[in-house]
Amino acid sequence: MGVLEQLNRKSGVIVGDDVLRLFEYAKQKGFAIPAINVTSSSTVVASLEAARDDKCPVILQISQGGAAYFAGKGVSNEGQKASIAGAVAAAHYIRSVAPAYGIPVILHTDHCAKKLLPWLDGMLDADEAYFKLHNEPLFSSHMIDLSEEPVDYNINTTAAYLKRVAPMKQWLEMEIGITGGEEDGVNNEDVDNNSLYTQPEDILAIQNTLAAISPYFSIAAGFGNVHGVYKPGNVKLHPELLSKHQKYVKEQTGSSSDKPVFFVFHGGSGSSKEEFKEAISYGVVKVNVDTDMQYAYLTGVRDFVLKNKDYLMSQVGNPEGADKPNKKFFDPRVWVREGEKTMSKRVKEALEDFNTAGQL
Repeated sequence: MGVLEQLNRKSGVIVGDDVLRLFEYAKQKGFAIPAINVTSSSTVVASLEAARDDKCPVILQISQGGAAYFAGKGVSNEGQKASIAGAVAAAHYIRSVAPAYGIPVILHTDHCAKKLLPWLDGMLDADEAYFKLHNEPLFSSHMIDLSEEPVDYNINTTAAYLKRVAPMKQWLEMEIGITGGEEDGVNNEDVDNNSLYTQPEDILAIQNTLAAISPYFSIAAGFGNVHGVYKPGNVKLHPELLSKHQKYVKEQTGSSSDKPVFFVFHGGSGSSKEEFKEAISYGVVKVNVDTDMQYAYLTGVRDFVLKNKDYLMSQVGNPEGADKPNKKFFDPRVWVREGEKTMSKRVKEALEDFNTAGQL
């Protein structure tokens, strides 16, 4: 038995009940699925190749800034138009190519703070239009992040959005407790450390409110997480808090499950394997990894350029001769591919760290 036996759709973008089954299976079997931020067809390919080679599912996620980049940096993002267009374009691209890799893919969008809600609204419009034609949403899931807002506003607004997406059986991820550091223009580097740790009462309130609407949701709880990569010792993670949250919700709701909550691990770059594995044992089913992937992609391009710099200074002429052409070195398909290779290697490391590899 493996992942594929749990799903109706065996490859390509999965939605609805398949997403729920996949996360439930991950929780039962003790693995999490890495969520890789993609900003281009190249980063999509690097991620899909790694998951295909390691025989496992993967989550591809698009941030607001990444979506705008996908549309083109020269496009105005007034009213989030570029971010909406870029996210929709990325979704259609991923839906087109993902089946060729023979693995299940969750198509997700990343942090959406209060000021970015017009972006989410635009994507939901696209979801609903797609649903009318195909009986499923364009995206598998979205993430709404109102963790900087008052708790009541966070829960109530998230509930309103869950009501909107529930008829499509679309998954919604929310965040309670602030993830420190900086990501995609949202800076929490100076936040009070106490705000980095979610309280069990808040988890229970979310679980009770959202479960009454739909089972398709997950919670990114704060347990000291920080976006970005920092020096060892500067980040104090307490994944054991997730275990306490699970026990508290089980006791208060009478759930038959020892892990009734689907947890998400934000700020995963730079964390140790032990921290990942402990968090996963407490019901984490999704881990965000972005910063490490960005650097991994760079290393392939950087090393190629440094190694072949004498072949990249002109179209013609190199150490082999003044009339020797350099096209096989400066062709973007060559050096971009090197970035894909090193990023793909880093994705595979995450798949191993999170026990995802071989789960098909």
